[in-house]
Amino acid sequence: MDVMPMILTMADVMPAAAEIFVAAAACVLLLVDALGGGRARGLAFVLAIAALAGAAWVSSTVGTDGRTVILWGHFVADPMGTVLKLFSYGAAALTLLYSREYLERRDLLKGEYLVLALCAVLGIQVIVSAGSFLSLYLGIEIMSLSLYAMVAFDRDDGVAAESAMKYFVLGAIASGALLYGISILYGVTGTFLIDGVAFAVAQGRAPDIGLLLGIAFIVVGVAFKFGAVPFHMWLPDVYHGAPTPVTLFVGSAPKIASFALAMRVLAEGLGGALDAWQDMLVVLAALSMAVGNLVAIAQTNIKRMLAYSTISHVGFILLGILAGNAAGYRAALFYTLTYVIMTTAAFGVVLWYSRKGFEADALDDYKGLNRRHPWFAFVMLLVMFGLAGVPPTVGFWAKLQVIAAVLDVRLTWLAAFAVLMSVIGAYYYLRVVKLMYFDEPVTAGQDESRFAVRLVLSLNGLAILALGLFPGYLLRLCEQVLR
Repeated sequence: MDVMPMILTMADVMPAAAEIFVAAAACVLLLVDALGGGRARGLAFVLAIAALAGAAWVSSTVGTDGRTVILWGHFVADPMGTVLKLFSYGAAALTLLYSREYLERRDLLKGEYLVLALCAVLGIQVIVSAGSFLSLYLGIEIMSLSLYAMVAFDRDDGVAAESAMKYFVLGAIASGALLYGISILYGVTGTFLIDGVAFAVAQGRAPDIGLLLGIAFIVVGVAFKFGAVPFHMWLPDVYHGAPTPVTLFVGSAPKIASFALAMRVLAEGLGGALDAWQDMLVVLAALSMAVGNLVAIAQTNIKRMLAYSTISHVGFILLGILAGNAAGYRAALFYTLTYVIMTTAAFGVVLWYSRKGFEADALDDYKGLNRRHPWFAFVMLLVMFGLAGVPPTVGFWAKLQVIAAVLDVRLTWLAAFAVLMSVIGAYYYLRVVKLMYFDEPVTAGQDESRFAVRLVLSLNGLAILALGLFPGYLLRLCEQVLR
């Protein structure tokens, strides 16, 4: 048995420089807020955005073309991790930018909120680069605990507190299931390292019964983090009850972490046991697409509608993962990245349209939006078309890729079911378009927001169209990082 070296060199920790940078930035931000008080809130916000930009620069600088394993196998740096981290920084930065005015109007723009956001990003980073089940679980807890606190951040809002409690209790159960599954896998393979588990499974050293039991509990944990049916109970309540900026945060960057969790555990660690978890994901994907699309039709609150929409999109992401091959994983990655782009734009419009005393979360609030704000009605139209998978938006290519991956593994009935669910789902997305363009306004106009917010939101919406017209750039990127 090799003895672990007790002295770390700079080369040993350099691939984890982005994680170290974000952790240090969160500590500095906490000190700035504590010493400056309310006067430093503007500075704290700028520092938070700068920290995310700095993390993106560090990740781009230290990123490797191949796979690098450090910290005795607990940390992995690879191209997929670099891309996922960059997108998570971008999603977090957009969330903070879109949220600033909303938080200022409600006196919620505090240093603690920004520190929690950076800690959640740190958790996402650790999940993305996890090389063992221990580091994976550590990242999940860092991210989850930060999100629980963010959901309940508005202490005067009883609904938010209730949502946070539901999220916390159900999240604790899911974390327990995941930890139990990890302990079973350790028992049957003798290692916590993902590569070690993959080797043991490939060599047939893990007993079938123990392996299946461990996989079942791990799939439960993965499904909860995704929000897949039947482990979706927390998602609509959290989306609806949390402040809209927190809803945006929960619905964007953590989905990247969920994809990374599934890839590290299922594709890399348990790829040799594909037959064991593929059938489980088939059921989860089918139920998620059905429940998400059908229940969304009955919603009158746009946040709850987008929550059930998220559940349906999770089903499509799982389609790519359950294919169990390189094409399927690329399709799932492409779908995840495009979904993050679309959902940030969707909630960005909701945040832009809201003001003090008006949450803009009812569907009726969007009646006649085209007559008052035609440009942002067009941005919302692009978002709805993208989520529905209508060409020429990028959502069409995302759905096409995962359906093609399912057809490649001869699950024709599942591909046909996915197409049917896409047609059904188009109804509630197009309903929003109908309200904006064909109904009479029922609410007053919105005060003008900062130019930077309007500019970035416009670019966010146009990206949905641009990537739909030229999808090759993002498709090639996904192919390069998942060779």
